[in-house]
Amino acid sequence: MSTIPKGQILVADDEPNLRRVLRAQLERDGWEVHTAEDGEAAWQTLQEHHVDVVISDLRMPGLDGMALLERMVREHPSVPLIMITAHGTVDTAVEALKLGAFDYVTKPFDRDELKHVIDKAARTRELRADEPSVDPEERGRYQIIGDSPSMHEVYSIIERVADTPSTVLITGESGTGKELIAEALHENSKRKPKPFIRVNCAAIPTELLESELFGYEKGAFTGAVTSKPGRFELADQGTLFLDEIAEIPPNMQVKLLRVLQEQSFERVGGVKTTEVDVRVVAATNRDLAAAIEEGTFREDLYYRLNVVHVHLPPLRERRKDIPLLVDHFVAKLNKRLGRTIEGFSPAALAKLEAHQWRGNIRELENVIERCVLFTDGPVVKESHLPPELRDGADGEGRSSAAAMLEEAQTSPAAGLKDIVKEATARLEREMIVRALKQTEGNVTHAARLLKISRKSLQTKMKELGLRDE
Repeated sequence: MSTIPKGQILVADDEPNLRRVLRAQLERDGWEVHTAEDGEAAWQTLQEHHVDVVISDLRMPGLDGMALLERMVREHPSVPLIMITAHGTVDTAVEALKLGAFDYVTKPFDRDELKHVIDKAARTRELRADEPSVDPEERGRYQIIGDSPSMHEVYSIIERVADTPSTVLITGESGTGKELIAEALHENSKRKPKPFIRVNCAAIPTELLESELFGYEKGAFTGAVTSKPGRFELADQGTLFLDEIAEIPPNMQVKLLRVLQEQSFERVGGVKTTEVDVRVVAATNRDLAAAIEEGTFREDLYYRLNVVHVHLPPLRERRKDIPLLVDHFVAKLNKRLGRTIEGFSPAALAKLEAHQWRGNIRELENVIERCVLFTDGPVVKESHLPPELRDGADGEGRSSAAAMLEEAQTSPAAGLKDIVKEATARLEREMIVRALKQTEGNVTHAARLLKISRKSLQTKMKELGLRDE
C-alpha cells in the first residue's frame, strides 16, 4: 500500500543536478515533489497543483525568483516561498524576505538547515489555514469585513493607535482574523512603506527560536555556514507580528522583554549590539492571564505587550456580519473556481446564522467553498449545506454525530472506530465523485478542488473502488 505524502512541494531551479538532489532528499522526507527549470514553469505548476511549499532559486532565466515571489504574494499569498541564493546575493535574499518570502537558504546549504526551514514553512501554512483569507481589494473598512457594533469598536481602536509606536496585543479564538488586524495597524501607519514581518511562534522549534528572532553569526552552531539576520533586523523601521505569542518558552520571554524595552539585541554567537526601531504586534488565542497563573507566561512581558489590547469577538457573537461574509466569499470563490453562484437562499442563510461556528470565519469560508463547489444551480439551498448545518448539529436538530450514535446502538457488533471509518469513507467517496463530475473526470483538476495531491487522490480512488468507474 502506497504511503500518502505529507504534502506537495515545488522546486524551481535552472540547475538539473540541484533539482535532482533536492527531489531525492525531499521524497525521502515524505514529500510529493514537483520540479521546474524556471519561474514560468513553476508558475504553471502552481496553477495545476495544490502546492504547499515552494523552493525557488533567486537567479533563473526568464521569470526569476523575485518575479515569481511577486506573483505568489499577489495571487497565492498563503503558499510560503523559500529562496535559494548564492553568498554574493544575500542582500537580495533579505530584500525578498521583506517583500514576502518565507525564508532563504544559501548555497551550499546544510541538509538539516533546509529540512528545518521546510518543516517550519509547512507548519506555518498549516497554522495560518485557521485564519480567514480576505483579498485586499475586496475588504471593507480597514480592509476588514464586518459591520457589527463589536467590529466598530475594533475599528475605533485601529484608528486611534495605528500610527503610534505602541505595542498591541490581539486576542481572540482561532479563525477570527487576528493577522488581518495586525496588517491593518501596519497599513494605516507611517511604517507602511517598510517591512511587515510575520513570525508564527508555534511553528518554530524551541531551540531555533532565538536564532529566528535575533539572527546568528557564521559558526554559531552546526549548520551556520554563513551569518543571517533575524526577524527583528528584517522588520527595522517596520512592524513585527508575533503570532501565537503564548508558545514562546520562558527563557526566550526574558530576552524578548529586553528587546522590547531597549530595542537592541545581539545575534546568536555575536558580540555586536544591534539597535532597531520595530513596532511589535502580538497575537494569541490563549488566555494569558491564566498562563501567568500557571507560571508559563511572564507577567512583566504581558504588561509590556498589552499596552493596547484588541479583542476580536468570535463569529457567533457577531451574527449580523455573516451575510456580508457570505457575499464576499461567494464572489471570491466564483472567481477562483470558475463558478457563477448567485448566493444562498433565505433558508440556507438562516441555517448559517444559527450555527455556532467554533472555527469562526475560517470554518464559514470552508463551508461556503464546499457549497459553491458542489451546488449545481445558481443558488445554494438548505439541502446543499453540510449535514452538521442542515441537520442542526449546533441546534435542536439531529446532528450527524447523533445519527452515528444511533447507528452504533443499532449495530452492537460495530465499534466506534468502525462506524467513524465507514462514515468517513462514505463522505470521502461522495466528495471525490462530485469533484470528478465537476471537472469532467480530470483527476488533476479534481485534486486541486479537493486541496489534496494528485497522487493522494489516485490512492483514495483506488481504495474506494472508483478508478474502474
